[in-house]
Amino acid sequence: MSDKPMPPLMPVYPRCDVRPVRGEGCYLIGERGERYLDFASGIAVNALGHGHPALVKAISEQAATLMHVSNLYGSPLGEAYAQRLVDATFADTVFFTNSGAEAVECAIKTARRYHYVKGNPERGTLITFNNAFHGRTLGTISATNQPKMRDGFEPLLPGFRYAPFNDLDAALSQVDLTTAGFLLEPVQGEGGLLPATPEFIRGLRDFADKHGLLLVLDEVQSGFARTGKMYAYEHYGITPDIMATAKGIGGGFPMGACLATKDAAQGMVFGTHGSTYGGNPLAMAVGNAVLDVVQEEGFLEHVNAMGERIRSSLEQLIPNHDQLFDSVRGLGLMIGLRLKVEPRDFVAHLRDNHGLLTVGGGDNIVRILPPLVVEESHVAEFIEKLSAAAASYRLPEVAA
Repeated sequence: MSDKPMPPLMPVYPRCDVRPVRGEGCYLIGERGERYLDFASGIAVNALGHGHPALVKAISEQAATLMHVSNLYGSPLGEAYAQRLVDATFADTVFFTNSGAEAVECAIKTARRYHYVKGNPERGTLITFNNAFHGRTLGTISATNQPKMRDGFEPLLPGFRYAPFNDLDAALSQVDLTTAGFLLEPVQGEGGLLPATPEFIRGLRDFADKHGLLLVLDEVQSGFARTGKMYAYEHYGITPDIMATAKGIGGGFPMGACLATKDAAQGMVFGTHGSTYGGNPLAMAVGNAVLDVVQEEGFLEHVNAMGERIRSSLEQLIPNHDQLFDSVRGLGLMIGLRLKVEPRDFVAHLRDNHGLLTVGGGDNIVRILPPLVVEESHVAEFIEKLSAAAASYRLPEVAA
């Protein structure tokens, strides 16, 4: 054991020297007054940027009115917001949570409970996919086979099998009489901004329909307009049975939701699930305010236009720095720039030397996740900073 004192904040994050104290639109301001162009958005959370007037107004007014009551009471705001989500999606019903991991946990429980009430309690295993990220609870780290998430936390929870992403035959080969369904991100976020292929996700949907299984989507990162659709499943012409959503849904306020069809949620009756804070009035006011903005005419079109602007600019930039940049991928404003080297040092170089915030990811990906309200001027500034950073970046020396 080290003699070094333990800091008051448990040291589980590799915190950098950026110390934000204020946000303005697409910018963060540090405690010394330095400005950063924020193309990380709290890892796809700050959908409306920082200090959006609609969000500030909703929080301040609701905080002065009613912040929290128990879920033992009726919820006018919650009922209204749930209906709006139902109207905007495939779902018939919604359970509100405080985070994405909790939303995924609820989705897992809903899937298992479905088979239980159908008289098939042995069907409790979900097939999940390599390089997935579903959260940090014991349940959600059990749903991934990434050692960096799991090491030191055994025994993990049973009930998961793993297959390569975008390999339909490999996924179907895992199915047996204990299978409840499939759990996947339609666009893998932390795993490298990799979209599912249409053949893969449609194949899972078709197989689930034919064999009484459930398709469960984790749209915590890809949802709520991030990919240019309200939810990424819309790109594929399919609907899930159950879906977890969070991050952008609250625009920076901690909240999430598990959405499901009537059939898939038939086991979720009184006493089967709960949350102390989930769906409290303050969260519901925030959710309604964010949804108001996202559903404004032209909002999704703007997301797609800005996403295309960034991708086309990156495509033009890649040949100028082909010693560093490899390719670009993603949907909407969920964009990945693949490097030819591990991205951690370059992400730090962007941040520390060029005032540009991005996020690393798997498969040598730099995640580019600007606020959905990003404008042309921000995109131009981003490309300028990225180009300058690439020109000044010293590639790591490769050992002989």
